[in-house]
Amino acid sequence: MASTDQRDSLQNAICLSHHVNARSKARRPSPLKDIIHFMSQEGMISFAGGLPHPSLFPIHRANFVVSNVSSPRALEYNDESVLELSSTAGSPTLANFLQYGNGAGNPQLRQWCLDFTLQIHQPPYKDVEVLLHQGNTNAWSKVVGLLCEEGDHILCESFTYPSAQALWIPLGNFAAPIPMDDQGIHPDALEQMLASWNETHPGVRRPHVLYLVGVGSNPSGTTMREDRKRTIYSICSKYDIIIVEDDPYYFIQYSKYGTDSGTTYELQPNDAFKAFLAPSFLRYDYQGRVIRLESFSKSLAPGLRLGYFVANSSFTERLLRATEVETQDPAGLSQAVVLSILRQWTVDGYLTWLQNLSNQYQMRCDWMISAFAKNFELVPASAFPNLNADGLVAAMKTGSGSIPIFSFVPPIGGMFIWAMFHFSANPRFKELRHDSKIEDPEQSFANELWMRFAENLVLLTPGSYYHPWQGADKVSTQARGVEPETSHFRFSFAMVTRDDIELGVTRMAEVVKSSWNL
Repeated sequence: MASTDQRDSLQNAICLSHHVNARSKARRPSPLKDIIHFMSQEGMISFAGGLPHPSLFPIHRANFVVSNVSSPRALEYNDESVLELSSTAGSPTLANFLQYGNGAGNPQLRQWCLDFTLQIHQPPYKDVEVLLHQGNTNAWSKVVGLLCEEGDHILCESFTYPSAQALWIPLGNFAAPIPMDDQGIHPDALEQMLASWNETHPGVRRPHVLYLVGVGSNPSGTTMREDRKRTIYSICSKYDIIIVEDDPYYFIQYSKYGTDSGTTYELQPNDAFKAFLAPSFLRYDYQGRVIRLESFSKSLAPGLRLGYFVANSSFTERLLRATEVETQDPAGLSQAVVLSILRQWTVDGYLTWLQNLSNQYQMRCDWMISAFAKNFELVPASAFPNLNADGLVAAMKTGSGSIPIFSFVPPIGGMFIWAMFHFSANPRFKELRHDSKIEDPEQSFANELWMRFAENLVLLTPGSYYHPWQGADKVSTQARGVEPETSHFRFSFAMVTRDDIELGVTRMAEVVKSSWNL
């Protein structure tokens, strides 16, 4: 594993404190948290803290049955090992985790996460630090509270995670969405927006924060590869943009559907797995302008509510000030469980576990695309040259040819397939489009279609959930300037069995046949 000592030869991050907003600059250290540091000194007799005595905690021992990652059957319940946490013996000591923490999180767990980051992502500057948080949604809230002033525009993908923007909308912020292709935001579009901002938005501060999900993006499923990330980073350096890399799906990367018809979903050596992964933005962050949001939600369990920031020390210091007075620190039991699991598994075991997860999600993705192929004519988008589509098109045959129903790019990471439905040939959509009372026929028909799917017991996520908020005057399809006669739905293959996938896609296809009069 990479050592923190190896960072001595690296340069420090550049000064980016001008990005910190007025509210965050005004924060001061919590005096109560300063006292906790003194209380840990050997021999200190404390009359200062209002901490309950550990002997009064009602939890003395906890046993967890966890997967045995050294076994090829690591994901099965019947191949397990016991993990014991105790208040009286062993390391980590349970009582320490049941007590108030210092805000940054348990030092041993933070060191484990830092060492893991140095090995996997290899940030090229010296003063990178790790700070624990209570999941990426909470972490993003803290980042907005660190960087954004009221009225700021936030650069994001053209379809973005709804909880992220639900946080910034009531704070008076707006999205500045960047057009995407099969690798996420397009660098030319980002450059053009930033270069022309003063002309297109006179009197409005140019965005200085970019929020994105670089791997298995929710909802688009796109994964940004090495060259694209280098280019995006270069543009952000040119225009002094902070990159917030929300990356809970990072280790769920896999091969594209159909790349190898003989896929066996077997484990590789861990070095080969690491080499296969698309590098994070952190790999190219020589200036310290990336704030990376890591999470254990997808790799271990979302109910743990635990993750960590990776950022330069000037940002983590301000984030810590917010943590001390807003959330104190993540739940101690969650920290104890995660640290104990990671120590028992070791880095190699954790990587083996992550490979198993990646293989499972690739298998489920393949099941879903195969189900599309059984119920639709699945052809390359180039078969429909007049259709603005990428990847594959799911079409249905008619007496005079084939009608495109939806298109999608087979994902190479994450848990989702993002499908663009094409409405131009649908008779009901034609009615709505010619009804002068209907302001947004695309959204009206998408709502009707979603309800028909639900009535036939197949549930999809409406694409409207992911429209970036640009203001009340840009909510319709036409006002947002997006592709007319289309709308999106998100398919998730994370929670369903193969039989349920096949049944659900069959039900969806029956609704399509009825709605399109096929």
